Amino acid sequence: MTKELTRVVICEDSRTYAAALRRALEHGGEIGVVGSFTTAEAAIAALPKLRPDLLTMDIELPGMSGLEAVEEIMSAGPLPILVLSSHVGPTTQHAAAALAAGALDAIAKDDLDLLNPAGAAAGALRRRVRLLSRARVIRHPRARLNARTPRSADSRTVAAIGICTSTGGPPALATLLAGLPRSFQIPVLVVQHISAGFTEGLAKWLDGAVPLPVALAVDGTRLGPGIWIAPEGAHLVVRGARLALDTTTSAGHHRPSGDQLLLSLAKTFKSHAAAVVLTGMGKDGAAGARAVHEAGGLVIAQDEATSAVYGMPKVVADAGADEVLPLEAIAPRLRALEPGAKA
Repeated sequence: MTKELTRVVICEDSRTYAAALRRALEHGGEIGVVGSFTTAEAAIAALPKLRPDLLTMDIELPGMSGLEAVEEIMSAGPLPILVLSSHVGPTTQHAAAALAAGALDAIAKDDLDLLNPAGAAAGALRRRVRLLSRARVIRHPRARLNARTPRSADSRTVAAIGICTSTGGPPALATLLAGLPRSFQIPVLVVQHISAGFTEGLAKWLDGAVPLPVALAVDGTRLGPGIWIAPEGAHLVVRGARLALDTTTSAGHHRPSGDQLLLSLAKTFKSHAAAVVLTGMGKDGAAGARAVHEAGGLVIAQDEATSAVYGMPKVVADAGADEVLPLEAIAPRLRALEPGAKA
């Protein structure tokens, strides 16, 4: 049985790069590029007629920027968007902002070998595009900062909250973290699976977009209020009352690993640990969430309706999460928790 063709639209101002990208995507006959545009305005105008399964979006464009285009598309007619950017790292935050606005994933152009459509790198790109094209996407309004905390919420004492996410995570994180006030006293530790080069930019963008301070975790830092994001290539764990970065432990396919973070919280804080597993592919975070649950801590999984990819949270929900909540309800739930019970 022939696989259904994945329909892709390219938005890229370099015609040479767009042509190479088309060749790489269409190699093998499973992906068809149904439109290629040099401006975001032209691409947006054509989307209702072309009805693609996925849009690739450059960030630096003439006229409307890629970031502005992602924001418009995800607020009006959402579809899976893959950002392709020449600018990665801490100094450029536009790609990170596009991810937070709803783009599903980002790849550095330097990491793509488009000269050999039959090569391993191009093959990996095609697999990624087909996977992302099947992801659920929703409109991404900003978090409801005035949402009330549920009256029936369990106001248990929590020493630290661990959040794990993957595909679709940046917009989910932006929504959730925007709902935590600057006065929130429980440390929040985050593992976000993301392509190399984008983590620091995402942390810097979030730091300017949400009330709490956001920073990459630094080894040996005393655990305290704020949001700490695991850096690339290191597991973020808690040892005693301090953050630690582990660059040697092998744990599945990911470093940083959500399991490693949550396992350390369960071991250190026992019933005073909390785990939140958001949208993402695979099952990272499941073993750690189980450890938190068995220690008497709180485990929350994002629900299917608001997850871009209901993989990671589904495994946790099926295993017996304490609560399965829509994204917009998670921050109010966390605000009901009381800080305290240090290691």
